[in-house]
Amino acid sequence: MYRSHTNGELRLSHQQETVTLAGWVQKIRDKGFMIWVDLRDRYGITQLIFDEERTPATVMEKAKSLGREFVIQIKGKVIERESKNANIPTGEIEILVEELEVLNKALVPPFTIEDKTDGGEDLRMKYRYLDIRRNPVKNKLVFRHKVTMEVRNFLSNQNFVEVETPYLIKSTPEGARDFVVPSRMNEGQFYALPQSPQTFKQLLMVGGMDKYFQIVKCFRDEDLRADRQPEFTQIDCEMAFVEQEDILDIFENLTRHLLKEINGVKVEKFPRMTYDDAMRKYGNDKPDIRFGMEFGELNEVTKHKDFKIFNEADLVVGIAVPDGAKYSRKEIDKLIDWVKRPQVGALGMVYAKYNEDGTFKSSVDKFYEEEDLKQWAEKTNAKPGDLICVLSGEKNKVRAQLSALRMEMAERLGLRKANEFAPLWVVDFPLLEWDEETERYHAMHHPFTSPKVEDIPLLATAPGKVKANAYDLVLNGNEIGGGSIRIHDKETQATMFDYLGFSEEEAKAQFGFLMDAFQYGAPPHGGLAFGLDRLVAILGGQETIRDFIAFPKNNAGRDVMIDAPAKIDEEQLKELHLKVELE
Repeated sequence: MYRSHTNGELRLSHQQETVTLAGWVQKIRDKGFMIWVDLRDRYGITQLIFDEERTPATVMEKAKSLGREFVIQIKGKVIERESKNANIPTGEIEILVEELEVLNKALVPPFTIEDKTDGGEDLRMKYRYLDIRRNPVKNKLVFRHKVTMEVRNFLSNQNFVEVETPYLIKSTPEGARDFVVPSRMNEGQFYALPQSPQTFKQLLMVGGMDKYFQIVKCFRDEDLRADRQPEFTQIDCEMAFVEQEDILDIFENLTRHLLKEINGVKVEKFPRMTYDDAMRKYGNDKPDIRFGMEFGELNEVTKHKDFKIFNEADLVVGIAVPDGAKYSRKEIDKLIDWVKRPQVGALGMVYAKYNEDGTFKSSVDKFYEEEDLKQWAEKTNAKPGDLICVLSGEKNKVRAQLSALRMEMAERLGLRKANEFAPLWVVDFPLLEWDEETERYHAMHHPFTSPKVEDIPLLATAPGKVKANAYDLVLNGNEIGGGSIRIHDKETQATMFDYLGFSEEEAKAQFGFLMDAFQYGAPPHGGLAFGLDRLVAILGGQETIRDFIAFPKNNAGRDVMIDAPAKIDEEQLKELHLKVELE
């Protein structure tokens, strides 16, 4: 037995007990005649004491050779500490060591294994196994486990069945790029790693499974950000014999359950907002509603005033920044520089200060009277003391730019509080979106999403106006889940493929198995998938997912610890029937 107790559980009530502990050496304080060692494991820290008068000489000698991160086992007696440490649960006791075994020596770690470390992110990624020993990372992985178990328990109690689906599947042309896997047994043919188990979960509904879920790895070969990884985890769910309201009800309750059990927060309201309203009021389809600064559209109160920039704009739109009227000209100029950054892309910004005394001062006083600026204030819900920030340009671009500014100002003003949670359903998404590059429509979600029944006739005349039976669950400005009611008959699915530009032969080659299945009694069905990595991060008070993943990739999609992706040798390439020029 390597240990009788963990390093986090001993208390004064264990006094005079003989115990066996194991773990890593955290710190050593050597006074010559007395040595103190902090012994760490996943559960906490226990102080060991080696005393020349009370510790065997051979054990004392071994203790003098210990180094940081050595793995050791000790046997000793629990005694009361003279200098107690109220900062740790074991701070009232220490172990008078009688036996010491060095299980493994350790090199000096490349960074300190402390909560506040001296290691930069790249270094800690390279030695991730050492980083996991630190409480901030360890606790996030334990937190992820807790969330995952709550999800499994909740769904199981709702009669969902967890079913595993294949990882080696067929590549499809819709969505992001696939990661492909060459087949050694089938020359010139490839598997793809799944971007989601979409078609398989639909087939499970055809198979009568009724309620399915899976906590599953998915893969997308796309550009990365702080909240994206090439491999990520979904809570994937599907239900049969349901309408949209049934699905929203179940996953509202799951989210409510998680917020209560994980965060101790009770959330009753899950407001609904249409996609069109979200874009008009917030400029994106995942608005953070913990704070205001709703968009005010200003076209009718800004045009025809000899200000060419607004007159030629597709959309003039603004927000009221709380207490922003006190900003100096220098501070506002910095804000203008911020929106002109390439990441935002605005050409400039017009502003109007709504002073505390009710007067206005704007950057376009030459063109607009005080009465005009009062209308700006009405449209943006500005109050005395606020700063009205106005952008203009092509509708979709300017909304995205103002959305970025809104989020930035909320961050600066401390309005995005990690311990506040504001869920929101966004519904009635467009079924299709036009792609200028390919000059055809693409499915906004995926080609299996059902159109609103009342909009089906519009497919022939105005496909861009067709609404989908699709919905996203947004939490604090992040999409944490999304789904739809699916098409469940062959004819409608064939029509959908036709509008997406598939020929009958292409549709059959890619998805013939699904359309064939629909002919054998497919029930009405729909589902939703949560992004587990993002959900866990938000519940944990952060938006960057990397720390909640045991072994994440960096922003270039590389695992710097194992140095992947990597080249393979020529013999393997031949076996896989691949020709690659090796350097």
